[in-house]
Parts: sequence; C-alpha cells; structure tokens
Amino acid sequence: MRKKIVAGNWKMNKNYNEACNLISSIVDGLRNSVISPEQLVILAPPFPFLEPAVARTEEIEYISVSAQNCHSEEKGAFTGEVSASMIRSVGATHVIIGHSERRNIFNESDEFLAKKVLAAQNAGLIPIFCCGEMLPEREKGIHFQVVEEQLNKGLFHLTQQEIKKIIIAYEPVWAIGTGVTATSAQAQEMHKFIRSLLIKKYKNETAENISILYGGSCNAKNAKELFANADVDGGLIGGASLTAQDFVTIVNSF
Repeated sequence: MRKKIVAGNWKMNKNYNEACNLISSIVDGLRNSVISPEQLVILAPPFPFLEPAVARTEEIEYISVSAQNCHSEEKGAFTGEVSASMIRSVGATHVIIGHSERRNIFNESDEFLAKKVLAAQNAGLIPIFCCGEMLPEREKGIHFQVVEEQLNKGLFHLTQQEIKKIIIAYEPVWAIGTGVTATSAQAQEMHKFIRSLLIKKYKNETAENISILYGGSCNAKNAKELFANADVDGGLIGGASLTAQDFVTIVNSF
C-alpha cells in the first residue's frame, strides 16, 4: 500500500532559531494527531537546518527529513554545492529533485535531473521528483505531453526496483505561490495520467505503490478535498508549511 505523504518545502525561509521553533511547534502540534502507519510527514528545511531537524525528529517514526536539492556528483570542485552523500550523512532520508524553481530559475535540464536522481539513490536517499507544466503549456493543451516528457527524460531511466524508491510530486507551475490552485478534478486528472504512465512503463503493481503528491498551493483549506481524490496521495506544501498550525491541519486532512 502506498504511503499518504505530506511534505513541507520551506524553500529559502527562516533563520536558525525560527527553524528550530517551527520544527518543535510541528512536532508538538502532531502529538495529539492520529497518524496511521501508512502516513508519512516530511520536513524539507534549508541545508543549514537539516541537522537540527533530524535531531528533533529522529525518534518519531512518522517524520522524515528531506533536503531541497542536491548535486549530481558525489564530490569535487563545485563551490557552493551539496552532494547527496553529504545530505545522507547528517541523517536526512529524502531530497527534492526537479522543483520548478530549480528548473526555471537555475535552468536545470531533465538530463541533469536524471543524474541527480541516480546520485540520490546511490547515496541512500529517496528522491521526491517534481514535474509539471507552465501556464502557457496548459493553455495550449500540451500539459500532458510536457509532464510525460519530463518523466521520460528525468525518471524513466530507472529500473523497476529503482522506481519503487521514488516519490513523484506534480506541481502545476501556474499554481505555485500564486494563490491559484488546480481544481480537485484537474489534480486528479493529471495524477491519474501520471499513474497510467507508470503502469505502462513498470506494470500495475509497481505503479499502484508509488505515491504521487500534489504541489500547487495546497493549503489548510483545500487539502482535504484534494487528498480525497483516488490518485492524490498527499501534498508537497510550500507557503503553508511555514506555519505550524496550518501544516498540522494539512497532515490531519487524510
């Protein structure tokens, strides 16, 4: 059975003390929640806060810690970069790869992301692989084509065993940080399409066990409706993950 996941991507926010306070507030806020064995909460703070996040949550079975990015190489002359093995060495278990901001601001190609996926898995991390279309692509009606190409080039080089250790996050770029959210029907339509591609490539049993998260302005008000869809297995949360009460509400939306 695939996991129901809520992952909080803090992006470039918080200082050290604020980060520690947010972690503690989330942990405290979840104490009275009923978290099933099929649920997972993932915190993805900036690199400097990974270690305190791990330290504060390592005894909590349903919380994992993720980095927001990694480099494709294990080591070398890449000033300012962080390798997957470095991330794993501080106790994090996941890493976000291919977020739209990395694709669009930092010009990361599908081919480069494919290398990152392998680097992450080789280091023992679980990639949260992001895909999604921009507004002009949806308006042109090529959003399915765009997402399929991103998956083919960035993810579908993996073997059947490797793909089982992947989380996919669909993030319509036109709904990130805009306050605009894909309708529940739009989210389900794309998630179902992504799962159909997984079935075609890796067969039904494997596809049915891969979690697909929604990542476009999911918040405390709309999470329950989004998560009720058959192929929406949770959310990759941006702004709402910076407020403990909102994040806890989203976790409790299953």
